[in-house]
Amino acid sequence: MAVCSVSGVFTRHEKKNNVVQEVAPVEHKEDKPKEKSYLDEAALKAITDSGDRVKKALDERPATVEIPDDQLSEYVSLDGCTIGENGEVEVTASAEALPTSDDKYYYLFDAATYEDGFNTEAEPISKTYKNTEIKLTAALHKGEAQSRLYRKFVVAVKKDDTFKTVSNSSYITNPEALASYNYGGMQQSSKKGLLIDPSRLHEVEDLGVNYATYNIPLNRLLVTGGEGSIAYTYNGVTYYFNGRIIQEYDYLFTNLNSKGVDIAAIILNDVSPSTFPEVTHPDARGGSTAPYYMFNATDEAGVNAIAAITSFLAQRYSDSGHGSVAMWIIGNEVNARKEWNYMAQTDLGTYTAAYARAFRVIYNAIKSTNASAYVYISLDQQWDRNMKNNPDYDGRDLLDTFAATLRNYGDINWGLAQHPYTVPLTDVAFWNGHKLVSNSADTSFITMKNINVLTDYMNGEAMLYNGNVRSIILSEVGYTSTQGDTLQAAAIAYAYSKVAANSSLHAIMFSRQTDAPEEIAHDGLAMGLCTTGGGHKYSYDVFKYMDTNKREEYISFARSIVGVDF
Repeated sequence: MAVCSVSGVFTRHEKKNNVVQEVAPVEHKEDKPKEKSYLDEAALKAITDSGDRVKKALDERPATVEIPDDQLSEYVSLDGCTIGENGEVEVTASAEALPTSDDKYYYLFDAATYEDGFNTEAEPISKTYKNTEIKLTAALHKGEAQSRLYRKFVVAVKKDDTFKTVSNSSYITNPEALASYNYGGMQQSSKKGLLIDPSRLHEVEDLGVNYATYNIPLNRLLVTGGEGSIAYTYNGVTYYFNGRIIQEYDYLFTNLNSKGVDIAAIILNDVSPSTFPEVTHPDARGGSTAPYYMFNATDEAGVNAIAAITSFLAQRYSDSGHGSVAMWIIGNEVNARKEWNYMAQTDLGTYTAAYARAFRVIYNAIKSTNASAYVYISLDQQWDRNMKNNPDYDGRDLLDTFAATLRNYGDINWGLAQHPYTVPLTDVAFWNGHKLVSNSADTSFITMKNINVLTDYMNGEAMLYNGNVRSIILSEVGYTSTQGDTLQAAAIAYAYSKVAANSSLHAIMFSRQTDAPEEIAHDGLAMGLCTTGGGHKYSYDVFKYMDTNKREEYISFARSIVGVDF
């Protein structure tokens, strides 16, 4: 409010009977001005407005509510757990009101992947004032022994002098924020791939291969040290890799890349439990005839080991001068517990949780190195058999449980590597169908006849990632020539045409470039484009030209065999 001053007062003289009376002189004096403010109008208004805002904030302050203990653990919704721009862990959460507690803070705790609960007797790693919108931050300790890259986080309050969790828990969901590399593959002209024969690399370019699968069994890589080994220190622990074997992979991957081939590397745990027990799950260290075992994420040594191994591989093969791998497949046909990913028989939830925990560690290790890498779970053609006493798990059941587990603890962009072999494997003419192969989501098997069932399923909301279909590759499928070279070639041509026409499929890798003697001897399967002696089968040229402008010339024969115009 402005202050006004008056400089004087007016007086009036009256005449009475023309008599002049002596009037006392009028004393002119100024009114005392009101006390002057040293704040101008704008400053006073700011103070008033500030007070109004404080009052309004107090009036609108979220209610404080008493939450029963049995409802407290998920009262706060944990909305995000990410690595922020400054490299710290940032946890964001929300709640409708403020739960009563001993003080005015929310607290942040972390725990290892193998810990089912949180040690609320430990010191919290961060705290913030309670509000309905919550943000807590903590140091990541990248590359240090106390790294939190593989840990999970939860929000808590202090109540009755005890810390009690109030949110769900989550892992870091954007490990790619740390990556130094960004290799996601080449711009390919087709989806055609092959399980290649490293002794016949001269044919790869002739065949026009775009994608290649190749196994990395860890037993070949890990050593205890010694001459020629490669030392790799990760999170404060040093591991050793066989230098000669690593150079073989360097040569192979570099050579394939130079021919325009993207690589899908399959990481397989076949290490000796007696030499490197930390790599293998405790329930998979004995009693198995399977070639590969469940990875170990049940203790600190296991988490460190599998993180170090996959971080080393990702770093070496992410456009760093040794060849590049765009796709990483973790295990082989992991739903086939007894045959390909051994762990002592248990219920589906326990088995899937063991794989999911290891998968997340490996995913974070790879993606924190190469932001654009793809990381896949591998399943076979068993889909929804519902067999009693089945030593394996149905692919659909495991996939559902796996997806839900990862989503519940912070979803990540995993992909699916499927093997849609025929039923039985010797039945090349997959288009004729089988009583166990149907065009519905509850089909017993997924083959190339009903591959649309798989892609339709992966287009369902429960399987999407941020509204998008995940990367799906058919990383292994093949057809034997034991019933004739022409029939094998027709199957390859028709299968590829179905993949080329399906926008949800990233690539198909046929098995294999050269017949495997052990498959011929054991299973009667000769799936190569070439014989064991190197001779080209009829399928060699069909494979070579089926995605080129000479396609019609080389695949037209197959239409009369398949009975479909493709």
